[in-house]
Amino acid sequence: MALNYIWLALFAIGMLIGILRLIFMGDAQTLPAMMDSTFQMSMQAFEMTLGLTGTLTLWMGILRVGEVSGLIERLSKLLSPVLTKFFPDIPKNHPALGSIFMNISANMLGLDNAATPVGLKAMQELQSINKQKDTASNSMIMFLTLNTSGLTIIPVSIMAYRAKAGAADPTDVFIPLLLTTMCSTLVGLIVVSLYQKINLFQRNILLMFGIIAALVAGLFTAIHGMTEAQMQNFCRVLTSLLILGAIFMFLFSGFRKKINVYDAFIDGAKGGFNVAVSLIPYVVAILAAVGVFKASGALDMLQTGVKNAVEACGLNSDFVAALPVALMKPLNGSGARGMMLECFSSYGPDSFVGHLASVLQGSTDTTFYVLAIYFGSVGIKKYRYSVVCGLLADLAGILAAIFFSYFFFS
Repeated sequence: MALNYIWLALFAIGMLIGILRLIFMGDAQTLPAMMDSTFQMSMQAFEMTLGLTGTLTLWMGILRVGEVSGLIERLSKLLSPVLTKFFPDIPKNHPALGSIFMNISANMLGLDNAATPVGLKAMQELQSINKQKDTASNSMIMFLTLNTSGLTIIPVSIMAYRAKAGAADPTDVFIPLLLTTMCSTLVGLIVVSLYQKINLFQRNILLMFGIIAALVAGLFTAIHGMTEAQMQNFCRVLTSLLILGAIFMFLFSGFRKKINVYDAFIDGAKGGFNVAVSLIPYVVAILAAVGVFKASGALDMLQTGVKNAVEACGLNSDFVAALPVALMKPLNGSGARGMMLECFSSYGPDSFVGHLASVLQGSTDTTFYVLAIYFGSVGIKKYRYSVVCGLLADLAGILAAIFFSYFFFS
């Protein structure tokens, strides 16, 4: 329900501002620009979803092999001592636990192309045990919040964009970005746990946090002292090994169990195509609203208002120039990426604004887009408190990004 109000608000605010600009400023270009934006964003949404079809088809096929071979069930048994603490409503050894783990792992390693299909598969499995088919369950909300909080250990794409923009050291955002995304994820976990009355001070949960901290420390130790070229090459090789290794593991498990791997893959791949097609209306809806809001000038007005308020309080307003990235990120990933590149172009990738824009881009995921496609893929209409949890995680990510950017780059 909250997403419905936000979706309508984006349209309403955009239309109101466009009409006011026409009446009081004689601006005859805003309304046509808003109209053009609805068509452009709708086409972009369709192309984005269509582009997702191939990836979904591949990974849904791979996951089907894992199901038939029993690999996902074995992963569920291995991980159930930890994941069942966060997802107490999921039956022990349920295959959803394996898919959730793979999705979270892919997000942490920046493997977006692998994370989304696995996440959609996890949502289908969570829906199979959901008693109210049109309402988000507690497990779904916890899973979605972990996704929207955007915990990432290796920000491969952001470092690549910084390198392309000519940054002296594209990897210098690694530590502040890691700290920022950990803050947003922690806040998201705490908020959902409070709603669901989950005790985070259990032994297995604390052990998991300790293992993650050790992995982060090990990764930082591994890349410490590397040159820019070495860092980029290391990340590309590590990413390739992880993706190809996962594919090989699933296919080998099918071969080892002597199942017809090809038929199992085709069976799952057909489902991937159907899921991709079903997502189109949801993605078109949210991006069309974003297009109207942005083209109306509402985003620019909001940025100006924040800057004036900050300066009126006698505070440093340097961060406001990168704020469009933060405001666009929950709505549209491509739009936020465009804002980041615009900051690079206007201020330089090595400026304070360029660094902050990079950290903001990696601080959280696209909350409304994730909610739209994940819930839309299984027909969920009542989101309960999922939007609140996602936006609080976003807010924590924005504040942490600003703080750590001032600390490291000011």
